[in-house]
Amino acid sequence: MSTQTSPQASAAESVSDASQKMAGTVATSVLWLVWAALLTGGLVADNLGSSAGSSFGRLGSSVVLVVAGWVWAASCHDTAAAGCTRLIAVGMCLGALGDFFMAGRLQTLIPLPSPVLGGMTAFGLGHIVYITACVGARRRVGLTSAKAMWGSILVWQIISVIGWAIVVLPATKESAQLLIWPALPYSMLLAGTAGVATGLAVQDRRFTLLAIGAGLFLLSDLILAWGMFRDSFPHRTEAVWIPYGGGQMLIVYAITTARQAFTRN
Repeated sequence: MSTQTSPQASAAESVSDASQKMAGTVATSVLWLVWAALLTGGLVADNLGSSAGSSFGRLGSSVVLVVAGWVWAASCHDTAAAGCTRLIAVGMCLGALGDFFMAGRLQTLIPLPSPVLGGMTAFGLGHIVYITACVGARRRVGLTSAKAMWGSILVWQIISVIGWAIVVLPATKESAQLLIWPALPYSMLLAGTAGVATGLAVQDRRFTLLAIGAGLFLLSDLILAWGMFRDSFPHRTEAVWIPYGGGQMLIVYAITTARQAFTRN
């Protein structure tokens, strides 16, 4: 019995796949608008003194990025980018979990000496997943330059250590002393994501959004650390959440350009 697919069946399957991908693109575009509205609303609410509105907007924006990550994963499920998009979605789930820890929303459920420890753990695991996604993408797309990859990683590691030495090491807050040294490997892990993503972008510019997103995440962490370990400052929430939220969004939505690299290979 012949198992060959008829031309009509192949055409119908192609149309179905195209429709599914179009639906995924439309859905993620709508989710982007919702993300932007929630994050903007949360920051405005913070300036108006509404802590509940601020928390709802910021945490809600992270949840929307989780949904967007899984929509991208679903729309790419039958492509070479499938594994990468799934890992990005998992990493974003862990990032959102970290946000809930940092906001103190899980302290009753999971009591910790400091909610920051829960946040750092969740974010750290998320970045391990992000790095795994980048390594998988490197293999899939065939970006083989060890010089570009390791050079990028080294540069970002140097940046992270310098940032830690300037921002965290001279901590003036007694309550933050416990976190000074754990913050170093944590910062280096975040820099590892930026380094691997930059290593991809140096070889293929279609990964540029991913690299920028990872870099913004590290920047937001250093800004957050200044407030935690040194002194608070006006508009601290915006200073942290604009690069953080924007960075996470770029990591999730980097597939809009990166998928072309997977398609060619």
